[in-house]
Amino acid sequence: MTTAAVLTRFGGPDAFALREVPVPPVGARQLRVRVHATAVNPLDYQIRRGDYAAQVPLPAIIGHDISGVVEETGAEVREFAVGDEVYYTPRIFGGPGSYAGQHVADVDLVGRKPRTLTHLEAASLTLVGGTVWEALVQRARLRVGETILIHGGAGGVGSVAIQVARAIGARVITTALARDHDFVRSLGAEEAIDFTAEDYVAATLRLTGQAGANVIFDTIGADTLTRSPAALADLGRVVSLVDVAQPQTLIAAWGRNAAYHFVFTRQARGKLDALTGLIERGLVRPVIGAVLPLARIGEAHALLEGGRAHGLRGKVAIDVAGETVRLPAPPPAAA
Repeated sequence: MTTAAVLTRFGGPDAFALREVPVPPVGARQLRVRVHATAVNPLDYQIRRGDYAAQVPLPAIIGHDISGVVEETGAEVREFAVGDEVYYTPRIFGGPGSYAGQHVADVDLVGRKPRTLTHLEAASLTLVGGTVWEALVQRARLRVGETILIHGGAGGVGSVAIQVARAIGARVITTALARDHDFVRSLGAEEAIDFTAEDYVAATLRLTGQAGANVIFDTIGADTLTRSPAALADLGRVVSLVDVAQPQTLIAAWGRNAAYHFVFTRQARGKLDALTGLIERGLVRPVIGAVLPLARIGEAHALLEGGRAHGLRGKVAIDVAGETVRLPAPPPAAA
């Protein structure tokens, strides 16, 4: 048995209950991992509130980031041994998630934890890191010298995307509140646009000499999806992580011969290994805005959902093995 935060119903952050649950048996090509840390993602609160009710039968253990230690290996596992530190994203919609003290995973999903990171840091990177790698490298094929506009650079995904884009050798422009401009520049952004004070399309065209960005990475949706083509260079690429909830008019994309990619990330060790290489070379670092214990998972969800108002930067991490608490500093008062 292991302790888990179980989603008992679809609804608000109070929909979780701590329960003792059985641990599945370990298959021939699986590992049982003692979970030291996990993290909260927008996908988590979307599942919690019922956006994917058809894919998630209740009660459910959700969660999509794990960093921990191998405690048992299947009979056909040769890649890992008991005691190895690992990190990975559980199979999405494919069984129990990460909000538990133990987890059983298919070995092909699992990567070796970067030696330079703590478990909390590693758990903050698995889903977002794999998503960013797929979006920028595998889909957009971002190249050295190109310009990328990243929407939401101070968030959990955006903060990693800035660093990966800079590691590739791209010029990074990002949208962020004015109070976050020094922060996103510290991650590698060359230019930052306060989207509350300036139209990001006009600003991107100004910053690129009217040429537009070669790649636009959309982590927000709605207006950023429909208007981004106006800030795009000819033959540019838009990569979005956001569901298209209603029909969108993308006529500006047609006029630029643009390519659109929609990413719902697929888990694989290869992406984690590539990310680990960047981390251990010092090119990507985790950004953790808050830490809470598993018993306060509802508070963690509420914090992420209201992140901008709370002054949150980066990820909300969960210390499964301990009682660490670190909350974001309150945002500065408006002038």
